[in-house]
Amino acid sequence: MNLRSMTLLAAVLLVAACAGNEGNKGAATGTGGAAMPATTTSTATPGSEQDLVQNVGDRVFFDFDKSDIKAEGRQTLQRQADWLKKYPNVTVTIAGNCDDRGTREYNLALGERRASAAKKALVALGVPANRISTISYGKERPSVVGDNEAAWAQNRNAITSVN
Repeated sequence: MNLRSMTLLAAVLLVAACAGNEGNKGAATGTGGAAMPATTTSTATPGSEQDLVQNVGDRVFFDFDKSDIKAEGRQTLQRQADWLKKYPNVTVTIAGNCDDRGTREYNLALGERRASAAKKALVALGVPANRISTISYGKERPSVVGDNEAAWAQNRNAITSVN
């Protein structure tokens, strides 16, 4: 088999393996942004990465070729800001990501704009800027493998993680 066939086979096997793994569903599908703290019963350690993902939401999503925060993203960032104020010793990194269309350089710049937009929103909501760092991965770290709109939509994001 040639390298392309082997890569395709590996990707299919990876997707198939992940499809049955319900424990990792939030991270793989990007539902971290949709978590609602009022309805969540959590066993996560308060102030931890797991607490952020389960009870607050760790990501905001963007439209194609955009870096402006949508209404749902503003709600997630408001919850993140409230959570960060509750845990003043926690620092975070916001990673800007893109779908796999476009050049590497363009997507790194777009990912940086997305991460910066999320950081600016958190700072505007009262989180000290020195508690937030940003990084862009461009198209290098997709959340979902696939070349279709559903996958691309999940990969256009800014993900907040606890340092």
